[in-house]
Amino acid sequence: MNEDMFLVEIFLPTFDNEGQRFSKAAFEAVRRELTDKFGGVTAFTRAPATGLWSDDAGHLHRDELAIFEVMSDALDRAWWTGYRQDLERRFRQEEIVVRATQSERI
Repeated sequence: MNEDMFLVEIFLPTFDNEGQRFSKAAFEAVRRELTDKFGGVTAFTRAPATGLWSDDAGHLHRDELAIFEVMSDALDRAWWTGYRQDLERRFRQEEIVVRATQSERI
C-alpha cells in the first residue's frame, strides 16, 4: 500500500555563534516535543553533519548540525513556521532551516 506523506527535516546547529556547544538537554527537548506531536522522530545527533555556507560578503562559514526528521500525513505550515521561529529564539540563530518533502511510503 502506497501512502503519500511529508518528511520534515530540521537542521539545528550544535554550537552557538560564540563557539559554545549547545547542551544535550536542548536537543532532548526538541526530540521530546516532536515525539509528543508526531508520535516519533529520527534524530541524527551523534555524528553531526557539516554544513558550509557563504554570507553576503562571500565569507565561507562552517556549521556542525544535528538533524531531526519526522513523518506526517499532513503539512501544517502555520505550526511549522511558529516552531521554526521558536527554535531560532532558543538556539539564538537568524535562521534555522526546516524543509518538507512530499514522499511516498512503500
